[in-house]
Amino acid sequence: MDTAVDDPTTEFHDFFERHYAELARLAHLLTGEPDAADDLAADAMVALWHRWDRVRAADHPVAYARGVVANLVRSRIRGAVRERRRIAIFWDRRSEHVDDPDIPVVVDVRTALRALPFRKRACVVLRHAFDLSERDTAQALGVSVGTVKSQTSKGMAELQRLLGPRAATELVGGRN
Repeated sequence: MDTAVDDPTTEFHDFFERHYAELARLAHLLTGEPDAADDLAADAMVALWHRWDRVRAADHPVAYARGVVANLVRSRIRGAVRERRRIAIFWDRRSEHVDDPDIPVVVDVRTALRALPFRKRACVVLRHAFDLSERDTAQALGVSVGTVKSQTSKGMAELQRLLGPRAATELVGGRN
């Protein structure tokens, strides 16, 4: 029996080398923040290492890893929302509300993706940017295939509303 193949450290190192960039890209597309993406992918890898026996025994270790990234992103977004609420309450109490100027803004795909609620964004990104099947997307997010179908459809409809049908169609074609 080859001990290098059975060595969990070597096995994890190989997994890391093969999948870190993909997990960082997933985190980037889900958050829209390139700096946060590396941190989230690294945090996911640490979590995976701590549970490596469970991960390596899973039917789909990469799907498990994607789920870890999605959960870390979800926690980060929830924390950011809570922080924004605290800041908004502070500033509302502190000063008058000044309306933002009415400046036309060009909305790109990343900005539009950030406008989607997390589950819709995750479904659209995993289905179209990563070309995952509905089943694989459902497994990564821990939801049903029906949820993936409905959230992807609703997410694409919102993207079409935000970007126009042509830009949303380009996203479906795998461009990001």
